[in-house]
Amino acid sequence: MKTRIYVGAITLVSLAFRLFNLGTPKGFVFDEVYYATNAQSLLQNGVEIDSKSGLAQFIVHPPTGKWLIAIGIKLFGYNEFGWRFAAALIGSLSIVLMYFTAKKLFNNQLLSVFAAALISMDGLHLVHSRIALLDIFLLFFIQIAVLALLHQKYWLCAIGLGLATSVKWSGLYVLIAFALLALIMDYRKHRYLGSENPIRQVIDNFPVRFLQFGITPALIYVSSWMGWFLTGNGLADQLRSLWHYHSEILNFHTKLSEPHPYDANPWSWLIQGRPTSFFYETPKNCGGASCSQEILALGTPILWWLATIALFITIGFWVSKREWQAEILLVVIGASYLPWFAIQDRTMFSFYAIAFEPFILLTLVYVLSKALKNQRKIAISIGAIVLVNFLYFLPIFLGIPITYNSWHDRMWLPSWI
Repeated sequence: MKTRIYVGAITLVSLAFRLFNLGTPKGFVFDEVYYATNAQSLLQNGVEIDSKSGLAQFIVHPPTGKWLIAIGIKLFGYNEFGWRFAAALIGSLSIVLMYFTAKKLFNNQLLSVFAAALISMDGLHLVHSRIALLDIFLLFFIQIAVLALLHQKYWLCAIGLGLATSVKWSGLYVLIAFALLALIMDYRKHRYLGSENPIRQVIDNFPVRFLQFGITPALIYVSSWMGWFLTGNGLADQLRSLWHYHSEILNFHTKLSEPHPYDANPWSWLIQGRPTSFFYETPKNCGGASCSQEILALGTPILWWLATIALFITIGFWVSKREWQAEILLVVIGASYLPWFAIQDRTMFSFYAIAFEPFILLTLVYVLSKALKNQRKIAISIGAIVLVNFLYFLPIFLGIPITYNSWHDRMWLPSWI
């Protein structure tokens, strides 16, 4: 009962942070100009239509995330609060999923509450929960898939990954990784049960796994484009056109190499080397001669630095002990993170790290689980330090106007400016 109170309190406070002054800044922030307008068009037309030309618009991400944004617009109108509401709600539910994931991994109430508290104090997660981008939805469906996999609910896992891929194509890497992991788990299960030929058993079960991790996600993905088929606004010969459309999307993603001031190599993501500024203005009347108002997609620095150290310790534990908790975390992180290193010429942003952020934080929880003594004291100490750090940076997570000197004091690294 006490644990439920703690988790409920963390979630409610986090939801309050996410809903606080959600309609500010006014206007589109960063890529909201694409996703909010796309969501509004989906509501009105079933497909993305350019409001000026009236023609079908070329978009580079599947529709599911934009349909979720559209729910908020439907409920609250085509305004800043409306198009950001879905992200705020999903971001809050993400914290609940973090708790249940940690509980399944570690079977420890203290560590589960600690995990939920950590993600609630992460700036990157908070910023994504207050802006109408797609990445918080990608993260949410990956979290559902991971929790389902931990419970060996393979159908639900596949559905989650199908939805993740229908938000952003990067969900496909996790889908492939989990499909392989499910086969490996099948092999281990049959070997543990004493099967004379566990490989044969895996082969016999392969059609079911293919149906789960191959056909089901594909059907979900195609279904996410249903507006393409059900409206009169799609192109003729729709299946062939949709295939061609996807080839153009692939061409866009593989050749996206336009210079950008916030381009960040994935080597720097874990240490928050070059966070993305979503919004910056210099308003008046902040109590100083000059003012700054910024929304910076920055993970709470001390939290991410501790988690980065914990990641390497977790790798060491997996190499030496092959523990299943470490394996699950490393598979998710690897599938979400490592593919970006293969496309070094592409324009990339550090906020993409939100897709694996809970699992990076869970490596810190995993390392704490190895402490034989004083777990509670260590958890409270780390939590207190992270909380102070989170509150210090809160103005640049929420876009609260502060004096220029106060803003500059928070730019700990030159690359943050």
